[in-house]
Amino acid sequence: MDERSDKPDNPQSVFEDIRGLARGMRTTLRGAMTKPITIEYPEAKVPVSQRYRGRHYLRRYDNGLERCIGCQLCSANCPVGCILVIAAENTVEHRVSPGERYAKVYEINELRCIFCGYCEEACPVQAITLGPEYELSDTSRDEFIYTKERLLEPDPSGTETPAGTPKDDRESRHS
Repeated sequence: MDERSDKPDNPQSVFEDIRGLARGMRTTLRGAMTKPITIEYPEAKVPVSQRYRGRHYLRRYDNGLERCIGCQLCSANCPVGCILVIAAENTVEHRVSPGERYAKVYEINELRCIFCGYCEEACPVQAITLGPEYELSDTSRDEFIYTKERLLEPDPSGTETPAGTPKDDRESRHS
């Protein structure tokens, strides 16, 4: 048998139960009486913290050269393998980055990415960064494979990309 059924109800415990119920009702009514906080999303975006890791960006130097030297450390450090880097050699007439090599192909599959930031930490020249952009939606899965052209930030020097920068189109490589 249950211990409570053998003993008469303790008036002290009944009073504590009623007090707990009243406290819960007070909390509920207080929440019901406050004005709801509504964020008008498309017009007013929620500010993100400084350490937020969103969309990837490939950075450039002030003179327009790409920071990425094609070392593939970001790709090696990625726990899910969503980064593809294919390096090529810089020449005197075809200078893309200040190092000996540059990333001829740089792709990130944003659908596989877990936004851990390991690629950013592994980069010796701070070429890849994760920015504050969190609106990553599209209608096609192919649009979530970010190519080098889509990842590169605009040229800060105001000139076009260095002469001879190869176009990265997946159609020509997969044919």
